[in-house]
Amino acid sequence: MKIIFSFALCCLALLLLFSAFGILSSGFGPNIQALLTSPIGGPAALHLPITQAPQTATLLFVGDIMLDRGVEFEIKKNGGDWTWPFHRIADAFSEADLAFGNLESQISDKGENVGSMYSFRADPRSIEGLVYTGFDVLSVANNHSFDYGKEAFEDSLSRLKAAGIAPVGGGLSREEAEGLVIREVRGTKVGFLAYANSGSPAWAATEQSSSIAWADLKTLPDILQDIGKAKKLADILVVSLHAGEEYAPEPNEFQRRFSQGGIEAGADLVVGHHSHVVQPLVPHARKDGSHGWIAYGLGNFMFDQNISEETMRGAILKMLVENKKIKEISLLPTRLTSSFQVQIEE
Repeated sequence: MKIIFSFALCCLALLLLFSAFGILSSGFGPNIQALLTSPIGGPAALHLPITQAPQTATLLFVGDIMLDRGVEFEIKKNGGDWTWPFHRIADAFSEADLAFGNLESQISDKGENVGSMYSFRADPRSIEGLVYTGFDVLSVANNHSFDYGKEAFEDSLSRLKAAGIAPVGGGLSREEAEGLVIREVRGTKVGFLAYANSGSPAWAATEQSSSIAWADLKTLPDILQDIGKAKKLADILVVSLHAGEEYAPEPNEFQRRFSQGGIEAGADLVVGHHSHVVQPLVPHARKDGSHGWIAYGLGNFMFDQNISEETMRGAILKMLVENKKIKEISLLPTRLTSSFQVQIEE
């Protein structure tokens, strides 16, 4: 009894001593408190605050996609699998939360060729390759939008929507063609607008007719206002522009004016295509000290232009978004094989 009583007194003395020095209320307190109150021989019940790591979203952007002509020939030559051109790039896209590109071939079996030798209309099954790769948003505002007339254009829009791919820059009315598309990824609202300066001004959006969002010096002031309004609805705003000179390694004056104005108006990224070769990726500073990014041209992602080394190469713009802000931007060079399979350039 004396031994037990003495042990109890010792424990009480230790508790009083710890309390006197404030140990139980110090940073070491939870550990000691848990040890003293845990069952004999059992683990201590240690409760620590849970800190959630910030969510990082991966966004991928590519240039021109054309699934007709030589691309279709190679697909049929190699078994008729419409996912085949993208097999070598699939792993890179599997890590993305969102993927965007410019679709230069309508996906339809309707309409009539308007007469150009460069008119593109892809087999309806070609959409299987786009879904397989993981495209979420595609610009339809370019100089091939009406290669097979409005019937094919409208049919293509319908097929994209049915496949879960959002078209941007074109629609059945002005409101739809010039409208903002928003996709939410990992808690971040990513907004898209798309415009074309290549093609015909006659295709410009009208109130009740299928059309595309047209950009020129006359419409630019209104476009910049729309960009400012769109930024209020999106955490990250991407503006797509189909413009410039084909095969030119540098942007022209309109590309520069539109893109720089777009960043100053609120866009976080202006992504370009139409040149069929890669053009510079540059930051652009705003007056308030912040900056956005301009990718003047991402080149050919999927095209049959084997006329030069430059047209058989492209770039994937990879954007990491964290806490609703751009954390990192980089370019991944791509190359088309002789049979038009796209792959990361080693």
